[in-house]
Amino acid sequence: MNSLSQSRNQVLQQIEQACQHAQRAPDSVQLLAVSKTQPSEALREMYQAGQRQFAENYLQEALDKIENLHDLEIEWHFIGHVQRNKTKHLAEKFAWVQGVDRLIIAERLSAQRDATQAPLNICLQVNIDHQDSKDGCQPEEVAALVEAISLLPQLKLRGLMVIPAPNHPQAFMDAKQLFATVKAVHAHPEDWDTLSMGMSGDLNDAIAAGSSMVRVGTALFGARAYSDKA
Repeated sequence: MNSLSQSRNQVLQQIEQACQHAQRAPDSVQLLAVSKTQPSEALREMYQAGQRQFAENYLQEALDKIENLHDLEIEWHFIGHVQRNKTKHLAEKFAWVQGVDRLIIAERLSAQRDATQAPLNICLQVNIDHQDSKDGCQPEEVAALVEAISLLPQLKLRGLMVIPAPNHPQAFMDAKQLFATVKAVHAHPEDWDTLSMGMSGDLNDAIAAGSSMVRVGTALFGARAYSDKA
């Protein structure tokens, strides 16, 4: 068994243990491999270990990998901040976009997603604990955004994505409460099923609070080899 396969098994074991502790089914939490700055070969190796969902933060780097790995059935997620001038590529190439925090971004993604494609899965990024340095809409803006975005064609509004400050488990509980509250204004509440929160260092707290998708990079791939790709 290679090292990436071992790392993945260790993370899956951690998820399973966290689920058991929270009295949740292990298959209620998906593992999203955060592969930014990793070479395509590392993703191919992780795919061979059984991983299918990969997340990228930088659009050009992601597009290069999508091209390099087009022979693999990868579900691509974009988790970086979404800029207005980048929505066309996101709408065309990705299965999920998790960094949506404004209505105009959702409207552009909706208009640019081809009708022959499956609807684009969307998560609203919420600045759940009001950090000055973080992207995301404010918690008090979420209900209005859910109401509007859930009506747009070619999109499937799935849930919320949060990145709380370190050592702030209460933020995960706040996100879970917000997630439950705004479901009532979703035009298609059956689509509202995803709470994307928790990373390598805090996935236990996130799962305890109700996360359904954890975004893990370092624990899977090791320390990132930063390059000039941004």
